[in-house]
Amino acid sequence: MAGKNQDLLAMALVGYEAEKVKIKAAMAEIRARLGLVPSSSAPAAPERHTMSAAARRRIAAAQRKRWAAVKKGQATKAVAPKKRKLSAAGRKAIVAASRKRWAAERKAAKAKPVAKAATKAPEQKAVTA
Repeated sequence: MAGKNQDLLAMALVGYEAEKVKIKAAMAEIRARLGLVPSSSAPAAPERHTMSAAARRRIAAAQRKRWAAVKKGQATKAVAPKKRKLSAAGRKAIVAASRKRWAAERKAAKAKPVAKAATKAPEQKAVTA
C-alpha cells in the first residue's frame, strides 16, 4: 500500500510540473502582449558608478574644510580659565586656623567625656498556653 501512495504522489508531481510549465508559458505570452519585460527571480544588481579622481579630491577638500571649521569652533570654547595659586602667607594662615580649630576640638573632648549609651536587654515575651 505504501508503494501505491508513493507512485500516486510521483504522478501527481509530474502532472503539476506540466501545469506549471503551461502557466509560465501563458504568463510570458501575456507579458509580451503588454510589452512588459519578463521578470527574473533574482533582482538585478544596481549599476555601479565610478567617481573621477578630481571629484574625490573636491569631496576630500570640502570635508577637510568642514572639519577645520568644527575644530576652530572647539578651540575657542576650550580655553580654560587661568588657575589661581595659593600664596605662602595664605597657606600659613589656613594651616594656623586649622590647627587652632583642632586644638579647640581636642580640648572640648577632654573636658566633656562622651557617655556611653546604656543598652537595654530585649524583653522576653511571656508564653501563654
